[in-house]
Amino acid sequence: MTRHVAAAVMYVAFAVYLYQPRFGAFAGWQWLLPLNACIAATGGYVLSRRWVPGFTGSLLAGLLYGFGPFLLGLARVHPSAGSLAACVPWLFVPATVIEKKLGKAMGLPLLVVPFAAIVLFSHLSAGQRLFAAPLHVDVRPTDLVGFAAPLALISRSTALLGLYHVPMAALVLGLAMMWKARRYSIFVLLLAGFVLAFCKSFLSADQLARLGVSPILWLSISMLWCAVVGGIGLHGLIEAGFADRKWILAAVITLGVLAIVALLLAAKCFQIILGLGDGYARLFVEAAKVYILGALATAIIFLIARQKLRLHWLRWAILCAALAVDIFLGARYIVDRVM
Repeated sequence: MTRHVAAAVMYVAFAVYLYQPRFGAFAGWQWLLPLNACIAATGGYVLSRRWVPGFTGSLLAGLLYGFGPFLLGLARVHPSAGSLAACVPWLFVPATVIEKKLGKAMGLPLLVVPFAAIVLFSHLSAGQRLFAAPLHVDVRPTDLVGFAAPLALISRSTALLGLYHVPMAALVLGLAMMWKARRYSIFVLLLAGFVLAFCKSFLSADQLARLGVSPILWLSISMLWCAVVGGIGLHGLIEAGFADRKWILAAVITLGVLAIVALLLAAKCFQIILGLGDGYARLFVEAAKVYILGALATAIIFLIARQKLRLHWLRWAILCAALAVDIFLGARYIVDRVM
C-alpha cells in the first residue's frame, strides 16, 4: 500500500511541476488538465499491476500514459476528451481482475466496455452540444512517425503518438515478452485501437458521421496498452538474465536504428529551401541524441547480463536516470507548446 500511495503522490507532484506555471491563467474546464493526467497515470499504474510485479515498471506505465505525448497533447482539444482518456485504463481494470480470479473466458467480454464507453460518451456529449474532439480530424498512418520523434510532430499532427524516446527499448522488449507469453489479447486491443483511429482511411465521411466518434478518442486505447507493455518491458530489462541477452541486444539495436532514422529525417529537413525545415531538423537531432543516450544505457544492461551479473540496483539507477531525462524534458516541452 505504501508503494501505491507513493506512486500517486509522484504523479500529483509531476502534474504540479508541469502545470503550476499556468495555474494563474487556468479557467473553468482547464483545471481538468492536471487532474486528467493524474487520474490517467494512476489508472495505468493500477492496470499494469496485473502483469508487472515490480514497482518501477508499473510506475513507468503510469507515467507513459498519463504524462505521455498523447494525453498531454489532448490539451489542444476540449479537456473533457482528456477526462475520457483518463478513465479508459480504469474501465479495463474489471476485465483484468475477473480474468485473474475467474479465468480468461469470464474476463474477455468485459474488454469491450472501454470501446462502448467511448461510443456512448461521444453520442451523449454531441447531444449536449459538447464536441470534445473533432469528428473529422485527419489522423493518418503517417502519424505513426511520432513513435520515432513525437516532439518533432507537435505542430504537424493533431494527435501526438509515441512514448518519448528511451521507453521505446522497453516497448520492444515488452512486446516480445507478451508474444512469448501468448498474451495475444493485448495485441488485439492494440490493433483494434489503431484500426479504429485510422478509420478515415477506409471509411467514407457518411460512415464516419454515423459512427460518431472522433478518431483521436480511439487512440487512447492503443496508447494505454503501449504504455502498459512499456512498463512490462522495463521490468524485463531490470530482471533480465544471461539467457535474455539477445532480447536486450534487440532493444539496443532498435534504439540505434531509431537514432539513425531521426538523423536521416533531420538531414531531409535541413535540405528544405530557405531554412523552413530547420526547426524540425533540430528537433530530430535532439531525438537522435536521446536515442543514443537510451542505447548506451541499454547496452550497459546488456553487458551486465552478458557477464552473468545481477546488479539490479545498478540497472535500476541507469534506466531511471535515462528515463527521467527523457520524460521530464519531453513532457515540459509538450506542455509549453500545446498550451
